Parts: sequence; C-alpha cells; structure tokens
Amino acid sequence: MKRFEKRAAAIGLTRSEALACIPEKSRQVKETILEDGNVLLDYTVTVRPWFSGLLKRMGVGADGRIAKKLQLDELGTQVWALVDNRKTVREIVRDFALSHQLMEKEAEVAVTRFVRELGKRGLIGLR
Repeated sequence: MKRFEKRAAAIGLTRSEALACIPEKSRQVKETILEDGNVLLDYTVTVRPWFSGLLKRMGVGADGRIAKKLQLDELGTQVWALVDNRKTVREIVRDFALSHQLMEKEAEVAVTRFVRELGKRGLIGLR
C-alpha cells in the first residue's frame, strides 16, 4: 500500500542559514496598534475551492478569500517591531535577548518559533 510508505524528508535551511535570513513583513498585512500597546494584524487568506463553495452558500468570502485577524501579545509585538526588513533573525534574537535579559539560546527558540508561525500564515517571508 502506497499510503503508508515513508516520504522523503523535505530539505530545509540549516540553523545558521535560517538565522542569517532577513524577515520581511508582507505588504498585504495591515497592522493596528491597540490601546494596550499590542498589535492587531489583519490579513486575508485564500481558501480551498471546495471550502470556497461552502462559504459562498453561507454568504461569506464570495471571492474565495476570507479576512483573518491575529492579536499579538507583548512579546510578539516587540518581535514584530524588530522586523524592519534589514535585520537578520540572529540580530533580532540578540536584541530580544538583551531587552528581556534572556540567554541567547532561549531567545533564539522563542523568536524562531514566532517567525516560523508568522511564515506559515504568510505574514512574513525570509530572504
């Protein structure tokens, strides 16, 4: 049965290559600063065709796109502010570690997870 065969592992970036990348904010993301100082990100996502048909029947997302929002907490807001399309991930980690008095490894884990999650959502890209 082919369903249960192992797939080849996807080739990704090494740790040092990933830390050398420069994260860039997507131009389609609108950011709003809330009263408490945190950031609210507004973005749209394209849904799969079968789900798009269901949404059309419900009167939502007639063009196959739906609006989403993501509210960042204090730490996420700070990392989002550090993404300036010039700093590498390593520099963002270093700045984050200094501002929160963390060991660099702890900051690296937190920042890279956050950057990866934003990348999965299409809110940032790496170059």
